[in-house]
Amino acid sequence: MHFLYTGPLGAQRQRFALTILRYGPGCGIAILVALAATAVSMLYGGPQLLYSLFFGIALSYLSQEPRTRPGIEFCAKTVLRVGVGLLGARITAAQIVALGPFTALIVVGAMASTIGLGHFLARRFGLTKAQGILTGGSVAICGASAALALSSVLPRRADSERFTLLVVVAVTLFSTIAMVVYPLVAQPFGLPPELAGLFIGGTIHDVAQVAGAGYLMGQATGDIAIVVKMLRVAMLTLVVAAVVLTLRVRRNEASSDPRMPLRRPSLVPWFLWLFVAVVALNSLGLVSPDAQRALGDISRACLVVAIAALGVKTSFRELAQCGWGPLVLILIETLWLALFVLGYVVWAADRVA
Repeated sequence: MHFLYTGPLGAQRQRFALTILRYGPGCGIAILVALAATAVSMLYGGPQLLYSLFFGIALSYLSQEPRTRPGIEFCAKTVLRVGVGLLGARITAAQIVALGPFTALIVVGAMASTIGLGHFLARRFGLTKAQGILTGGSVAICGASAALALSSVLPRRADSERFTLLVVVAVTLFSTIAMVVYPLVAQPFGLPPELAGLFIGGTIHDVAQVAGAGYLMGQATGDIAIVVKMLRVAMLTLVVAAVVLTLRVRRNEASSDPRMPLRRPSLVPWFLWLFVAVVALNSLGLVSPDAQRALGDISRACLVVAIAALGVKTSFRELAQCGWGPLVLILIETLWLALFVLGYVVWAADRVA
């Protein structure tokens, strides 16, 4: 069999085989955990990402194995970024324009104030400002996906992955509760579909929970809620780019020796360029409905695999070390976002009446 690894083609085969041997075991573990989480979610209901996280944590001892560590790291970083980039398959420019400028302004204002609140309150809960941005961004934009995207560009700390996983758990939990509670909150106000959809789509963290709550209130409400939610997802690119730009400015200001320039991160990470490219192609009608669904499924699968890998890299003991501060802060941000949007839709409903 030695002829398989001789010559230029043989060298390529050898490199490919070594890559499989290096990354295969860890990737296989993450994929297996993701498949198990998906099966449980389909059979019994419940949040797929949360199952994937908990199943991964149950296998946390594998993160210390030399054979599985490279593949787990690959899934937790590269596969994660691919999943975030492909989120753009759900969005078109026409959907955003159809909302109208005032609705978009309310959604953007609610998001910006929520992120600002997280940044402002972080110190009061024993957290860094970067962690406050992470919690605020996950609540304001799109839950676990935003938490993962923001954590990939924020400064790295020893507890960064542990904190990110705690945020994922908290926003998924609160989003699931909101899916049940928010329709009950909105019902007494007798909101028309466009305002009910704005409330549901503008406040609930995860896309799946937005769909569940929106269509529970009616077909028209569900459709509007999904479009409003997609506007929030589309803002992910701008928020991450703003965070990267802010970090670059601060690093430049912190550099006291001009002979030793600091390494500058890319203003827009490659996975956000992928996000923008997919949105642009989708908006131009170059992505068929079947391809949209396929890319959406691939994106979701990548995120589930990445969450599984991040779960393998941590443990319940490490999550507990984060304390109650992040959970309380995320709860406050969630309530702020809900009250901000609800206040507007109730006011708008009174004006219409």
